Amino acid sequence: MLYFALVLLILALVFFRKSSIQRKEAGLPGGRIIYTDTNGWGKVEKPLFYTALELTGKPDYLVEQKGQIIPVEVKSGRAPDAPYDSHIYQLAAYCLLVEKTYHTRPPYGIIHYENRDFAIDYTRELEEALIDLLVEMKRDEHKRNVPRSHEQAGRCAKCGFRNHCDQSLT
Repeated sequence: MLYFALVLLILALVFFRKSSIQRKEAGLPGGRIIYTDTNGWGKVEKPLFYTALELTGKPDYLVEQKGQIIPVEVKSGRAPDAPYDSHIYQLAAYCLLVEKTYHTRPPYGIIHYENRDFAIDYTRELEEALIDLLVEMKRDEHKRNVPRSHEQAGRCAKCGFRNHCDQSLT
């Protein structure tokens, strides 16, 4: 009986260690995972939605930690020197969606790259900049000719509209 209990204890430690490694690789902080948009963890959750701004999104993870909900966005590539503005705004949108859905404001969110994590504070200034950007995008949605952003040739090369774009860099 003692041998059986020892085997169970060793198995429990192995599984605990494996889950700890997986959590670290995913860039997750300590806490309880309450939402996930990755197939590897089970069923995919429904998107979060905020009617007033017609904003919808599916963060990769939401982690509940000491009564706070922290969104985590996982990126597949290596980390740049600083996170791209588009990644910051995506994370800020998830913070806004968390606040409107769960009625608790995240103090920050995490962008996890292959080799580095960035904790981004969800400040009032970031929220205001996000809302300004969303309003601008909504306004541009009805324009016939919207100038495109061509700061990154790599993104331009992968764009689905590249073959029809008169502003293409490639």
